[in-house]
Order: sequence, then structure tokens, then C-alpha cells
Amino acid sequence: MQSEFNGKLLGLIGISLLCSIIIIPTLGIATPWAVCIYVKWHAKHTIINGMHLTFDGKGISLFGNWIKWLLLSIITCGIYALWIPIKMQQWVTSHTHFE
Repeated sequence: MQSEFNGKLLGLIGISLLCSIIIIPTLGIATPWAVCIYVKWHAKHTIINGMHLTFDGKGISLFGNWIKWLLLSIITCGIYALWIPIKMQQWVTSHTHFE
């Protein structure tokens, strides 16, 4: 099994700047959309066994989960926040496919 990532430094800088421009003025409200943009770029540049990955997640779908995770974290005094990285990776993985 051969895997490669063919993204370039300038592309990473550009996508990171774009995500920052989306997140900062919205005070984090648009973070789900920025995450989707970043993950889509990353998937586009990942090749496994000669097949590109694609990401079909949408910001609005992640936003719903984002709010749910935030509320659960508040209700549990931050304890649920320990599960958010796992939930986020599960969500990203469920929307990542071979081209």
C-alpha cells in the first residue's frame, strides 16, 4: 500500500490564511465552515494506492454537531469536551471517501 501527500507549502499557507480570515471576524462562529475547507484541501492532496480522497462534509452539518457538543460540554462542566476530538475525527472520517 502506497500513500502520499502532494500538498505544497504555499497551498497550506493559503488555506490556513483563508481559514483564519473566516474564523477571526466571525468570532469562531464560522469555524465549522473553515474546518470543512481545510479538511477538503487535505483530502484532495492525499493519495492512497493511487486513489485520491474526497471530502463531502458541509459546514452546516458540522455546525449542528458543533452546537450540540458545546452544549453538552457546558452541561457537563467541560467533561464532554474530552470526547470532542474523537467525535470530530469520526465526523471527518465519515465524510471522507475514495474518489
